[in-house]
Amino acid sequence: MSDRPARWTEATVYPDMWADPDDDPRNNDGDGPEGELATLQEFLASYRMTLRMKCEGLDPEQLARRSVPPSTMSLLGLIRHLAEVERDWRNWISDGDPLPKLYGRRDADFEEAAAEQAMVDAAYRDLEREQAAMDAELAAYKDLGERVGKDRMAIRELMVHRIEEYARHCGHADLVRECVDGRVGQ
Repeated sequence: MSDRPARWTEATVYPDMWADPDDDPRNNDGDGPEGELATLQEFLASYRMTLRMKCEGLDPEQLARRSVPPSTMSLLGLIRHLAEVERDWRNWISDGDPLPKLYGRRDADFEEAAAEQAMVDAAYRDLEREQAAMDAELAAYKDLGERVGKDRMAIRELMVHRIEEYARHCGHADLVRECVDGRVGQ
């Protein structure tokens, strides 16, 4: 007997997908976005939604379950980590004093992720708040080439980095979710 969950998916059309294309909220039937900024924003929104989808339907214990030792990675840890990262990006573009870390010391976002509903709820609130705050900060910049912050980072570079961060962690979420309950997909 194995303690490994059986692999499964909700998709019926393509068995390697998370959901059938007609049921996938990331799909739209219209034209793609117009322009560079709209394209970057759409990709970011899609990866943010993907992370949420990978966490749907799980209880706090499943969300906090670690991937493989010695890693401290969990889906809940990823949610907390991305909230922390959104806050860090605000620090990157600021000329002022940095905002404090959300979860205290380095790596606490992962290491202290616990199977408690209150922590799960707080993590989602933190992520939504930090995403909205970063989006609002960036909305002030219409020129993607504008350089901001102490390191004079271009807004374009920051937008691409945000997409990369979410995409990488959505890949992690795929693997962690499969370890938790066997659900697989793109």
